[in-house]
Amino acid sequence: MQTETLSLNHDSAPSPDPDSDPERHHGLIEILSEGFERIGVFTFDHRWLVLGLSLGLLIVSGYFASLARFDASFVTYFVPDDPVYKGYLQYRDDFGSEEIAYIVYEVPDRVLGPWDLEIMRRIEGLTEALEDEVPFVSEVTSLVNVEFMEGVPDGIEIYDLLEDFPETQEELLEARAKVLGKPMMVGGFLSEDARYAALILEFELSSIDPIEELRVDPEGGDALPNLYPQAPYLAIQEILARPEYEGIEFHHVGDIPINAIYNIMASEESVNLLIATLAVIIALLFLFFRNVVGVIGPVVVVLLSLMVAVGFMGILGWNMDLMFGMLPTIIIAVGVADAVHIISEFRSLRRELGDRREAARRTMYLVGPPCLFTSLTTAAGFASMSVAPIRSIANFAIYSAVGVMAAFFLSVTLLLVFMTFGKRHVPDKKREVMRAKGGARFKAFLRGVAGFDVRHRRVILTIAAVIFLVGGAGMTRLRVDSNMMTDFKKNEPIRVSTEFVDEVMSGSMSLVYLFDSGQTEGIKDPAVLKEIERFQIEAESKGYAVNKTYSIVDILKDLNQSFHEGDPAFHVLPEDRNLIAQYLLLYETSGGEEAQNYVSSDYSTANLELRCKLGDMSKMERLAEELGQYIEDEPFLATEIQQSGIGSLWLILMSYIVQSQIRGFLVAFSVIFVLLCLIFRSLKTGMIAMVPNLAPVVVTLGSMGWLDIPLDYVRLFIGTVAIGISVDDTIHHVTRCVLEFNRRRKYEEALEVALQDVGRALVITSVVLVLGFLVFMTSAMHTYVVFGMLLATTIVVALVADFILMPALILTFKPFGPEREGD
Repeated sequence: MQTETLSLNHDSAPSPDPDSDPERHHGLIEILSEGFERIGVFTFDHRWLVLGLSLGLLIVSGYFASLARFDASFVTYFVPDDPVYKGYLQYRDDFGSEEIAYIVYEVPDRVLGPWDLEIMRRIEGLTEALEDEVPFVSEVTSLVNVEFMEGVPDGIEIYDLLEDFPETQEELLEARAKVLGKPMMVGGFLSEDARYAALILEFELSSIDPIEELRVDPEGGDALPNLYPQAPYLAIQEILARPEYEGIEFHHVGDIPINAIYNIMASEESVNLLIATLAVIIALLFLFFRNVVGVIGPVVVVLLSLMVAVGFMGILGWNMDLMFGMLPTIIIAVGVADAVHIISEFRSLRRELGDRREAARRTMYLVGPPCLFTSLTTAAGFASMSVAPIRSIANFAIYSAVGVMAAFFLSVTLLLVFMTFGKRHVPDKKREVMRAKGGARFKAFLRGVAGFDVRHRRVILTIAAVIFLVGGAGMTRLRVDSNMMTDFKKNEPIRVSTEFVDEVMSGSMSLVYLFDSGQTEGIKDPAVLKEIERFQIEAESKGYAVNKTYSIVDILKDLNQSFHEGDPAFHVLPEDRNLIAQYLLLYETSGGEEAQNYVSSDYSTANLELRCKLGDMSKMERLAEELGQYIEDEPFLATEIQQSGIGSLWLILMSYIVQSQIRGFLVAFSVIFVLLCLIFRSLKTGMIAMVPNLAPVVVTLGSMGWLDIPLDYVRLFIGTVAIGISVDDTIHHVTRCVLEFNRRRKYEEALEVALQDVGRALVITSVVLVLGFLVFMTSAMHTYVVFGMLLATTIVVALVADFILMPALILTFKPFGPEREGD
């Protein structure tokens, strides 16, 4: 019977000398190793040249990076020929921007609340200030100037509600009664209990407009305060904070503040988290290496790689959009991983050999190929996301791959240059050599891990199979969803205000449907209007999502009621086309303008606006599906119906996320698998190497499924990032195992020596990255907190898989060939 034991007498086994190994095999890894050792020697002998070239790269990259601009517009998510996007542009041409700032206010210390006479006078001044001072605003509507319609003996009268401002409190309360009698106003400008009132600011622009049109000052650059929607949001906030409005509590919500606050916080958090993460990483690197060069080198590599990636964007004319904030995370993960392996190996060899030049040569021989392989596979994994239909993600896939490869080239050249400065010859002190390798205790720990792998490999594989099954089951529960409110922590003011407004008013999100009659004046046809009304009633029946609806039908009902002395019984659609045409003509000649928001200028197209609470997009998706099914089941003969508006763009974005995640991950998985097979020149080895790479993906995404953490536009990268990080550890470990097995032809010996050689670097890399990314949990944005937690989990699982699972697989399936017979 074969006994599973591990020889533990290899502590003193020196690092393999490529020149003295009589059994050296000239496979791909060995050929590349020889090439990298020449790079190591060249870098040492020509270090000033390398420094000069790096400085030149910094200058060139900096120049092109200055051409890249930050673009926070929504358009970065869509390709120009996307049909939904094109449909929205047509909607914009017909009806203008639907983005608003919605300011709900209350006056807790006044009995009459917003209907207090003195408060209403202040709201009149506020309305004028907002209209005069907020950039890009097209109209500001409040109870002071809302369009009001009343029947008079010879027709109708349309006027601003408080055009003749009331002289007494009684007159103002009469106006309140009129507003409460208008269904179209209740829930929009006034709550049902009249305790809350609102102002609505409409804008000329939309977040999908080109960056050139979003600037307040055309020459003021692309800093967020000079761009829509940040500029109007900041202007509104400044006005609301003025002393003359003291005592009025404002809840500023809607598209403008939500998008602006998100952009501002994301921009600030990206910088703050990058600085904090680098600070933690610098402290940990210094703690592990106790060497200033060992800290400066990796940081310089990371920052210069970022500059190269941004310079690449500048060359292609790409702007830094909201996805760009993910790039520093990726570059830090890759750059630090390569740097730790190079620094750890160099320090160990320098102490062992006593010569920096020789240490540089041997370091590149051992570490160069795995660093190349990890960079290629990681870059290929991210580049695979370029198939995503979301433009900003497709661009991100390319420039992140460029950044990854830049980090590799700088690590094997510039970083090595930093390491070579100092005394060339260093005395060989046994204690220093041991310290450089982690010390006796750490080596004993690694020996213990290797022994555990050998003794319990079957148990390990059984437990791993169970984990994969549980994780796979969790992945089937994974849902794609997005809720902008949950991007913010529960106590963030914008989230608190939005949730409050959604409860007391008609909702802060909209979904729009277009009704095309196919002919000029077609909307005036009673049959067309009946279809709009029918669909409107159906939409209002979806109480789980729809709070209120608005359309030309509501205005016509109001007109009909006004012509019948305000009798509620006549709040119905007229049935005669001529009467409808007369109503609308009289409405226009009397100065009515509200209808322009709901019908095109030639009356061929109308829109129906559904006001909803801002919540999970899955709820909106369900609404859209049910209404779509209603259209199929109950055919519309007089009109063609099309979903549109910003809400529809968010819905199509959700479907894009599903496509991106599935398609991108499958491509990344396939590319990385093929590369691993080519790298190790073995299908069997490639398959074994992929298993521990899948473990972090399965565990992370499976946990998200079990914990009901949705996959959104940020977390869609988790799968690709997980496999990108884990493949780094795997390649370093397997490559060293192959080298050691070729020397020893014994699996247990090769695994133990390989683990002791690369184990410290793997642990240091994991600890540094885990603690660095846990900094994200201090973020004010909940989405960053969750992302940091998931990244940290991914890295821990990747380390455990490479330390425990992969050795068990290698010992079981013996992928490197037969062992040498005998001892």
